[in-house]
Amino acid sequence: MKQIQAPHLIPYDKLARYVFLAGSIEMGNAEKWQDKIIKELRDSIWTILNPRRDDWDSSWEQTVDNDKFVEQVSWELEGMERAEKIVMYFDPNTKSPITLLELGLWANKEGGKLIVCCPFGFWRKGNVDIVCARYRVTQVNALSDIIRILKVYKSTPKPKLKEVEK
Repeated sequence: MKQIQAPHLIPYDKLARYVFLAGSIEMGNAEKWQDKIIKELRDSIWTILNPRRDDWDSSWEQTVDNDKFVEQVSWELEGMERAEKIVMYFDPNTKSPITLLELGLWANKEGGKLIVCCPFGFWRKGNVDIVCARYRVTQVNALSDIIRILKVYKSTPKPKLKEVEK
């Protein structure tokens, strides 16, 4: 397993198996659920795209005029586009408006790309449940279910590219 954290470059690699960790961050409110997934997948073939950056500064103005903020949002959008799987976790201790936005962006795209975990207690669980049901998004009840799915999924090798004849 490899991990790439924002804002580091996501290499172009046709054989890489990228999984993007979308979901609650809200510094100070959300548990560090990403650490649990990274730990459990340490022996896997996945390359984890983790938007939780070590140098995040909550004083950054969240506008298109702030280069650091634009860099973060652009990295996240690119990561989700490049990912083979997008994991979304809605922490019940958060509001997670950006995760709700991302669910709206991806629910009806890329069949089978999303794995959503929205535990009981999340303030908009009903909305998430209905969107997932309508668009046949894989939905689970616990982080352990996400990990199980990713471990099973990794056992299906990605087809190798044919070598070009010289």
